[in-house]
Amino acid sequence: MLIFAFLLLNLVLGYQLWSNIREGLRTSADVSDLRPETQALMEEKKIKLGTSIPSETPELRDLTYRIQTKLGKGERHELKKPVDSKVVFEEKELQASLGGIIPELENYALGTVHEDEFILYRMVEGRPMFDAKLELYYDYRNQKITAYRQDLVELLPPQNSTSQSVLSATKVVTSLIENQLQNGAVIGEIKLGYHGQIFDSNTQVSAPTWRVLLEDGGQYYMNAISGEVVTE
Repeated sequence: MLIFAFLLLNLVLGYQLWSNIREGLRTSADVSDLRPETQALMEEKKIKLGTSIPSETPELRDLTYRIQTKLGKGERHELKKPVDSKVVFEEKELQASLGGIIPELENYALGTVHEDEFILYRMVEGRPMFDAKLELYYDYRNQKITAYRQDLVELLPPQNSTSQSVLSATKVVTSLIENQLQNGAVIGEIKLGYHGQIFDSNTQVSAPTWRVLLEDGGQYYMNAISGEVVTE
């Protein structure tokens, strides 16, 4: 049984390495690109950067969407026939195994791996909607995906929003270091996607957002247009 656990761990590490390499194709900034005073503050607060800083600054606009299942409150569906957990790392295998069971599976991509679940995000033109997730639950003992819970959303035509260049990730990191991060924080991931405050309505708006994950599990969302920071 331990052999299977180690095999899954190797798959997870391999996937994360591949993700880092893929992201690295469009990243260039690192600590040395930050302002000297920011670097000095990092040293003082013992803050570390455990990932590269994306260099992309695309033009993005708000997303408008309709909730089909209340976000985070969907029903957990048990699979009649569990499937090997390794399929989550191969898009074709995942589609072949669960594409006929999970609605719109092709619109989701793997984002985070936890001890007993994989979290996939609803994707829009290659970028994740951090509020719309597909959770695949697996039994680590036999390395099988056994159940899923899904947020389903319907994208709507944009309403009175125009595309704007997003803030650079370097500015985001600088702001967090100077104003938000506690001593000893380690930045583990910086990703551009969509996030918004969820209101009691079927129709929601999600703004371009930088998400910064810390290695201790903390996370920050910064509106990529206004620079407003939300901690969750």
